[in-house]
Amino acid sequence: MIEVLYFAWVRERIGLPRERVETRAATPAELVAELSAREARYAAAFADLAALRVAIDQELAEWDTPLAGAREVAFFPPMTGG
Repeated sequence: MIEVLYFAWVRERIGLPRERVETRAATPAELVAELSAREARYAAAFADLAALRVAIDQELAEWDTPLAGAREVAFFPPMTGG
């Protein structure tokens, strides 16, 4: 079981700020594939991975970073400074 957090427009498209997910995914990319297969709202939120960033246990990660032992995965758009 892993806690999945959604921020900004990802949260708006999915309609949830967070959820606990039972997964067999080994990487964030595999987790996205599992979630996208659930419903159209997930597929819409994850349609363009280049427009998203991922963090594992509050550390920025790559899409192929192993999820083994992770408690939390967060998806959010890139942050911009100003």
